[in-house]
Amino acid sequence: MTLPSLLSPQRSGPTLTTWLERHRDDIRDLLRTEGAVLVRGFAVLPPGGFREAAAVVLGPLMDYVEGASPRSAVGDGVYTSTEYAADQVIALHNELSYSTRWPATLAFYCRRAAGSGGQTPLADSRRIYARVVAGCAAAPTAVRYLRHMHEGKGAGVGWPTVFADDDPAAVESYCRTHDIDFTWLGDGTLRTSQVRPAAIVHPVTGERVWFNQAHQWHPSNGGPDLEALWREIYGDDLPMDARLPDGGDLEPHVLETIRAAYHAERRQFDWQPGDLLFLDNMLTAHGRAAFTGQREVLVAMGGPTLLAEVEQVGHHG
Repeated sequence: MTLPSLLSPQRSGPTLTTWLERHRDDIRDLLRTEGAVLVRGFAVLPPGGFREAAAVVLGPLMDYVEGASPRSAVGDGVYTSTEYAADQVIALHNELSYSTRWPATLAFYCRRAAGSGGQTPLADSRRIYARVVAGCAAAPTAVRYLRHMHEGKGAGVGWPTVFADDDPAAVESYCRTHDIDFTWLGDGTLRTSQVRPAAIVHPVTGERVWFNQAHQWHPSNGGPDLEALWREIYGDDLPMDARLPDGGDLEPHVLETIRAAYHAERRQFDWQPGDLLFLDNMLTAHGRAAFTGQREVLVAMGGPTLLAEVEQVGHHG
């Protein structure tokens, strides 16, 4: 299987935005079948050009609210890719799959490729679902996500950044609206808990997809040494954690099966400056490889999708 599908202009002349306008329907159709489309062969856009190009396919761009990783806004609806240290690997995941509102489509734009590494690995969420179900009868049908957030203290992202608002009352209102249980602790830390499905049915294609971040939120994601350190420092008050809906632990063999499925389906390409990658966020998971040198990849999101309007997969099979 090849990810992503590659599209390039057959002749020079049109600008990227003009070319996208001509081929918008083709790209959207490909996304619903292949899950990922890479547009290559255009010069690097000037600052601000990515937003215009992305909006041709995505439509109105979404703000990044309830994020789990650090990033910076560089324009209206345009963000840096995750700003973790270059030597860190970001596990494959579907954007905001732990939320009640996520983007249907993502766009990534490469302004500068890394010296080495820095790829954006991809994996088909339909195939991951099939592998997990076949490999683990005990795979969860839902996940409880737990957070402890305090701006400027400890690991993780602080609550004003996560919710894009430093007003506690506004954050509380957001949590109530989006089915997030919350508690303020004495030191200003915000504890949240939310249960979301492990798999959903794609609202357009009707296919079952693995759509959660249990393996990424679980403290074992960083390896046994880091998990032991985090548990020593934070105890049960981890910056991020994933459990069963009733609060029970996810068994190691379940997490191993999930991670093995992502590893088996992982595909990647080397970025070139000017590359524009579109993803169907429900059909395709993405991540980031470690890298050296400077890397500049921008991200935009579109097509807000609501959990209440999507069928959840309540059982496997």
